[in-house]
Amino acid sequence: MNLFSRNSLLRRPETPPEESASVPTAAGNPVLPDPGLAALTGEWMIDPAHSRIGFSVRHAMVTTVRGAFLEYESRLYFDGRNPARSRAEISMSTASVDTGVEQRDAHLVGRDFLNAAKHPRISFASTAVQLIGKDVYRMTGDLAIRGITRPVVLDLTYIGYVTDPFGYERVGFDGTTTINRSDWGLTYNARLAEGGAMVSERLRLQFDIAAIRTPGSV
Repeated sequence: MNLFSRNSLLRRPETPPEESASVPTAAGNPVLPDPGLAALTGEWMIDPAHSRIGFSVRHAMVTTVRGAFLEYESRLYFDGRNPARSRAEISMSTASVDTGVEQRDAHLVGRDFLNAAKHPRISFASTAVQLIGKDVYRMTGDLAIRGITRPVVLDLTYIGYVTDPFGYERVGFDGTTTINRSDWGLTYNARLAEGGAMVSERLRLQFDIAAIRTPGSV
C-alpha cells in the first residue's frame, strides 16, 4: 500500500494467503475497507514531479531543517479489497539527500551521519498493513540505515483518486513516522552553550505521494 516509488526495480513481494479484510477497533467494531477502493487494486508508480520523500529535524533548538531524497527505487502493490495484502519496498540513494544547502548536504552524507560511501542505500520493506480507520492505514516495516535494520510504523492517509485529462489514473497518500536517529547509529551531535543538542534525536520521515497506475496492472 505504500505508494512511494520511482521505478519498479526491486523484487516483487510475494502475495500472502487471503486474510480477513476487517480490523477491529479499540471499541470492538470492525473497520471495513471502502468498497470503492476495490477498483484501485493493482500496481502503482510514483509521479516524481508531484511527490516528495522527505524528513525534518529540529536544529539548534529553535528551527527545523527539512530535506528530501531525490533518487529512489521501489516496488508497491495496493489491495483495496483487503489492505492486509498490500506490500511495498523502497530503496533510496543515500547520496541523493538534499536540504538546499550544499555544505550541509556534504556533512550529512559523510562519516558523521549517513556515511554514503560505506552505506550507499537506505531501504524500507513492509511487513504488515492494517486499515485502522476511514482512509487511514498503518504500515509496519523494516527500515535499514547505515547497515542497521529496525522496525518502524508508518501512518498513511488516503487523499483521493482521479483520472486526469490525459487518461492517467492517479491516487494520493500522505504518510509520516517519527524515529530516534540514534537507534540507527546516527549519534553525531554538538552541545549548545545554553544547554541541549545542536540536532534533535527525533527525526520525522514524511511521504507526500502522488502515484500513477502501472499500465496493465488492473
